[in-house]
Amino acid sequence: MQLTVTGKQVDVGGALRRHVEESLDALLGKYFRTAIEAHAVFAREAHLIRTDLSLHVGRGIMIKSGATASDYYPAFDAAAERLAKQLRRYKRRLRDHHARLRNQAENSETARAFVLAPVDEEAESEMMPNGDAAAPVVIAEMSTELPRLTVGEAVMRMDLADAPVLLFRNRSHGELNVVYRRSDGNVGWLDPALEAGRGRNSNAARDNR
Repeated sequence: MQLTVTGKQVDVGGALRRHVEESLDALLGKYFRTAIEAHAVFAREAHLIRTDLSLHVGRGIMIKSGATASDYYPAFDAAAERLAKQLRRYKRRLRDHHARLRNQAENSETARAFVLAPVDEEAESEMMPNGDAAAPVVIAEMSTELPRLTVGEAVMRMDLADAPVLLFRNRSHGELNVVYRRSDGNVGWLDPALEAGRGRNSNAARDNR
């Protein structure tokens, strides 16, 4: 496993690096046999230390966690425990997912992802000559994988990556779907194909009458 330990405006010494490496090796040995790469980032937040961990354990599977504490070691240990909790929760499903990928070749599909600058009130009020509102400014552009998943797999990936939303192609019918975190703590699922299917069924029923 390739491990990177970095500090943002803080000094990360050799002893801390060894602690991170040994802890992650023990964690992976217990819950998951292999990983591609891992990153540990330490940064100061006011009078606290924050640790952000990311673990790449397979194609499209990124596990992220973070924690803050008064010192480096407690911050890392708390973040590592959250990582272990995620691995415990999804251990069986992760192994099933990897086994399916090994036994089934899937075409890779990508999408373009953009980062937009915040729009202030003055810019938002500006109008183009054709009457349309000014377009937001693109500050970054990248490509991202558009995976073909079941809804359960999509929720798992979103949860592991601690992401607010995930766009994917539904394996059952091939259409684009979205899962996202709701403000009430539940997970939302958008599937336009369901409504479209109901429309087709309704039309067919009318035609048969």
